[in-house]
Amino acid sequence: MRTDTSVGALPAREHLPAGEPGAPVPVLDVVIPVHNEEKDLEACVLRLREHLARTFPYAFRITVADNASTDRTPGIAARLGRVMPEVTSVRLEQKGRGRALRAVWERSDAPVLAYMDVDLSTDLKALLPLVAPLMSGHSDLAIGSRLAGGSRVVRGPKREFISRTYNLILRSSLAARFSDAQCGFKAIRADVAERLLPMVEDTGWFFDTELLVLAERAGLRIHEVPVDWVDDPDSTVHIVRTAVDDLKGVWRVGRALAVGALPLDRLARPFGDDPRDRSIDGVPGGLARQLVGFCVVGALSTLVYLVLYSVFRAGAGPQAANALALLVSAVANTAANRRLTFGVRGRERAVRHQAQGLVVFGIGLALTSGSLAALDAAAGAPSHGTELAVLITANLAATVLRFLLLRAWVFPDRRTDHPEREPEKAAR
Repeated sequence: MRTDTSVGALPAREHLPAGEPGAPVPVLDVVIPVHNEEKDLEACVLRLREHLARTFPYAFRITVADNASTDRTPGIAARLGRVMPEVTSVRLEQKGRGRALRAVWERSDAPVLAYMDVDLSTDLKALLPLVAPLMSGHSDLAIGSRLAGGSRVVRGPKREFISRTYNLILRSSLAARFSDAQCGFKAIRADVAERLLPMVEDTGWFFDTELLVLAERAGLRIHEVPVDWVDDPDSTVHIVRTAVDDLKGVWRVGRALAVGALPLDRLARPFGDDPRDRSIDGVPGGLARQLVGFCVVGALSTLVYLVLYSVFRAGAGPQAANALALLVSAVANTAANRRLTFGVRGRERAVRHQAQGLVVFGIGLALTSGSLAALDAAAGAPSHGTELAVLITANLAATVLRFLLLRAWVFPDRRTDHPEREPEKAAR
């Protein structure tokens, strides 16, 4: 990953020049990344071309990015390019949606770059609202959102749960303010892509999320468009493998952001929006500052908890001693995190924060008490040292969950309380 700071300056946002239909240089280049899509490719391209010719008033191009297909997909893409001047195809010998998008976007001469999935699950009526803010200079990136207010989505409960859980993870761990990372319907200004793409490492499905997180952290504007979306029952996406890869990507990007390994601070300065002049996460120091504060408070709270547990254990059983020690340390922990980690001052919502903190305490109690119960069932009469070792391990797991809950629920950035009501504002 690049760690230099010579990113260069983006030009100020301005309205893009719009060429006439049929102009040699298109205003919009729509990429369709495909792998073994011989069944759906031709119908998709014909439908998209017809829609653009009817509704998009400027020159456009449709690029089929075939990544390592082994069926008739490359031949179909080449034939469509021969019979339709607005269609072209690119062949890659390696798989990966991110790899395909990067290959086309880096070579495209269009000022606005977009992509959509070949199944056309997203209603094409959202395409013009998607790219219009980029052409006008209002925004730098645009995404279709199935979770924004006004969206109409038809899909099974399994995919709905996975999608919402994934976006909750992004909001809690990476402070993401956009509402839908994985909808296959996005666009970006070419001048922004030129600076952002070299920073994006992923070549698969996490490419979208990484691009959006880096853009948001750089202070770039992300426009969200509610979409009508119908799930494709024949989708070939491997949900479990994709989810695991995405979680690995979240960890990698979060670690890079926490240590300041990305030169994001210079990207937005020409736009008059330097992230160094504001708090990215709504609190002093951003995510890295929160992590440091939380770890310090957590370490001290753990010491207090262990001391209290040892004191209470002298006159009570392990479950009672654990509950009392957790309760006292939880109140102190919430108060300390409120002020030191998340920068909340004054008495406003203090009682509510403590009440929410007690809910988090209850979750920690369930984890640690469950660990003690399991130890007792397995060992019968464990030693005090064994009890402490098990409690420390359980508390480590509870600590990770506690940070996510404090950040996303107890002390959230108030600007992102209702992203579905103000999707564009929440995405900035």
